[in-house]
Amino acid sequence: MFRLIDRIGDLLATLSAWMFFAIGGMILWEVFFRYVFTSPTIWAEELARFFQIWALYIAAASVLRQGSMIRIGLLIDRLGPRLRNAAEIFSLAVVAAFSAIACWYGGWIALDSFETGRMTGTMLNVPHWMTEIAIPLGFAILLLQALVQIARVIRGEPFPGTQSHEPAITDEV
Repeated sequence: MFRLIDRIGDLLATLSAWMFFAIGGMILWEVFFRYVFTSPTIWAEELARFFQIWALYIAAASVLRQGSMIRIGLLIDRLGPRLRNAAEIFSLAVVAAFSAIACWYGGWIALDSFETGRMTGTMLNVPHWMTEIAIPLGFAILLLQALVQIARVIRGEPFPGTQSHEPAITDEV
């Protein structure tokens, strides 16, 4: 099960990277047509924003698994293995709790947008739910990854991104 969640996160991170690449292409296209032909597009800016929102949320789980989220290791890296593990579990539990809350409220917001038919009000008039649904989906994957990482710390696997290569749980404090 752990590998499946890791694999899903990695696939979504790859998709996210390609989306950021596409964003660069869309912006280049827009700049070229706006300044060379003085004919701006109606789609490039909004579609780039749409891709950016999705790319951000779907990559979060992989970033967590790789230990690449912003962290302040000054104190944690100086703790003994047991306290370090407790701090890692606590921080992952906070990520999991926040993810669960974001899933719950984000899902309700996307559902409300879908039911009421809210649109962006731009030339493309994209339904709001198409971007808002990225929040509960992205945070659901992040929640699963945080739970997997908690289980890994409890099992004694080193957490990526830490400075320590010591065994995760010992009798030392």
